[in-house]
Amino acid sequence: MKISQIPLSILLMALIISIPISLKAQQLDPILKELINKGLNKSHTINNNRIEAEQAQLDQKLAKSVFLPKVTFNGSFTRLNDDITFDDNTQTLLLETQKLIIKDAIGLPFNTAFPNNIPLQDAPNLQDKNILKTSVDLDWVLFSGLEASNALKASKHKEASLNFAGLAEKDKLALTIIETYDKLALVKASRKVLDASEHYLNEQEFYIRKAIENGLTTPISRKKIELAQQQLAAKKLDFEHNNILLIEVLHQLTGETRARLKELDPLLQSFAIDTGLNIEKRNEVKALEEAEKATHYQSKMEKSHFIPKVAVKGHYEFIEDDLSLLDPKWFIGAGIQWTVFDGNQSKLKSKKLQLETQKYKEKIENAEEMIALGISKAELTYQAALQNTKIVQKEIELANDTYEMVDKQFKNNLASITDVLNALNDLEKAQFKLQESFFNERRAVTSLLHAKGLLQY
Repeated sequence: MKISQIPLSILLMALIISIPISLKAQQLDPILKELINKGLNKSHTINNNRIEAEQAQLDQKLAKSVFLPKVTFNGSFTRLNDDITFDDNTQTLLLETQKLIIKDAIGLPFNTAFPNNIPLQDAPNLQDKNILKTSVDLDWVLFSGLEASNALKASKHKEASLNFAGLAEKDKLALTIIETYDKLALVKASRKVLDASEHYLNEQEFYIRKAIENGLTTPISRKKIELAQQQLAAKKLDFEHNNILLIEVLHQLTGETRARLKELDPLLQSFAIDTGLNIEKRNEVKALEEAEKATHYQSKMEKSHFIPKVAVKGHYEFIEDDLSLLDPKWFIGAGIQWTVFDGNQSKLKSKKLQLETQKYKEKIENAEEMIALGISKAELTYQAALQNTKIVQKEIELANDTYEMVDKQFKNNLASITDVLNALNDLEKAQFKLQESFFNERRAVTSLLHAKGLLQY
């Protein structure tokens, strides 16, 4: 019986070729892009940010609505305990005055008795006890002392700040999903390395079994192979647990079904980018700048509290019968409100907001310094990862040649099975290091693109 043997160099070459060595930046896996989009739609933080931005839009509409006329319709019914009338002396005075006017009208002398056949009118009530009113009021602000306009500008900058903050949050989530996806790719690649090691161990087991049958080696060699196989099985179990955990993390981040995530077979791909790319302003900085502008206009709004405000007010009564003798049927007028002293409240609030503006300036400077540091760190990490990949590839070549040499020596009784297993272990470690180097390259590239404000997904 003879087993078909695949040269180790061919298996190794197939493993490396299966991993694209160079990929232009931002050419993300379409599946990864889909997962990122699902994650962005699912994120509660991003959705809350969007709602806050919509609230800022409503604040703008509220600021504009200050200058729209307010029309109010009113209706009421009131019953007093009695009619409101003139006192007795006043009523007597009104009746006597009425008699004088009538006598003068008919040509009777002043001191002549008043004729009994001429009826007199009682003095009208000042207010009947049953009062039914329906009216309309008009309130119209013509000038708000710049408070409304400053509030509008503050709300616009607040909305812009929230939008940029939302974009920054999207970047963070995208980075998390990309890293988790790459970790899954690392686990999958590591599993392929273990499968290759299993193939080599099976090959050695077959050779040892034949050697024992022919008395060329002892059963101890087989036990060493069995121990190596058990250790390999433990590694596979560990990677399987990592695979399950990463699938759970992606499920939580994106909402994608576990069944579909289990079917994914991502590959680690080495990015190739130009580290001299121009730097774009980060969304975090833009959000802080807009927040600074918003507080600036809020401060101006407090200062404008002392500017006079002008408004028009109108009133019209639909039912005239129940009005008192002193109530007008309608009126319209213009008024001015001028606050000259409010106990220093506006001044103190304005000062507090100015201090808040200074805080944002400090945050902007700190963010820019940290971004510059992040760019330098990412560039160095990327260069180190590229160099490490070259080193590991040389290590794989050496480990491969060493394994093939030791394998031949063992089959010619010039080396022990321990030497073979050690050489195989070195090859396995080198292959793991290559996958980890690809993983570190991608981490450095995504960090660099994010630091420069160029991350796209």
